[in-house]
Amino acid sequence: MSEHTHHHHAPAEGIDPVAHWEEHYGTGDRVWSGAANASLVAVLEELAPSSGPTRAPRALDIGCGEGADAIWLARAGWRTTGVDISPTAVGRAQEAAREADLGPEQLRLIAADLSDPAVDADLGGPFDLVTASFFHSTIALPRTGILRRAAALLAPGGRLLVISHAAPPPWARGDFARHREDLLDPDAEVAALDLPVAEFAVERAELRRRAATAPDGTPAELEDGVVLIRRR
Repeated sequence: MSEHTHHHHAPAEGIDPVAHWEEHYGTGDRVWSGAANASLVAVLEELAPSSGPTRAPRALDIGCGEGADAIWLARAGWRTTGVDISPTAVGRAQEAAREADLGPEQLRLIAADLSDPAVDADLGGPFDLVTASFFHSTIALPRTGILRRAAALLAPGGRLLVISHAAPPPWARGDFARHREDLLDPDAEVAALDLPVAEFAVERAELRRRAATAPDGTPAELEDGVVLIRRR
């Protein structure tokens, strides 16, 4: 669910998340353009994969959606695992990976509900990088708990990168605009994660503005929250 701007509502209780996201991705051929998230690329281009002595660097992309970020990571040299709750989205990501000539040793894609801690054992690891781009949901999911568990999958020296909507887009109307308070700024994100300072160091907690195009074709500016945390 990472690679598109959601119409944001207060998370709804009592709705099956898998069915919701299947309906979301099933409404058309593709939800997103296939381009990786600009803020993620900008941060990670400054962080070249650092191979360990015995293995290639590993990345985990949670809420991978149709796979744009996971494919970018694999192409950039990370041995990547992408996971999303929607089998339809993962199927499209697998198709895009084949088109990009990425084999399973470079990119592995899994359909799974990360609300279930038992899923963690299937993800592999330890990881040198965990990414979560626009990991927001209109359906109630334990977002902070999922991110905290993902941080626990990091190898020493590994990093957690969370890219989020810090504010609704300027064209937002209705629920997305009304529920501005559901969107955490970077400092609030760090506070919500509440990772032990003896184990984790916050390297970035910042706002990043980027150019975008509104639905009516006019230029606009979006504000992303960027949180980068390193496991000591």
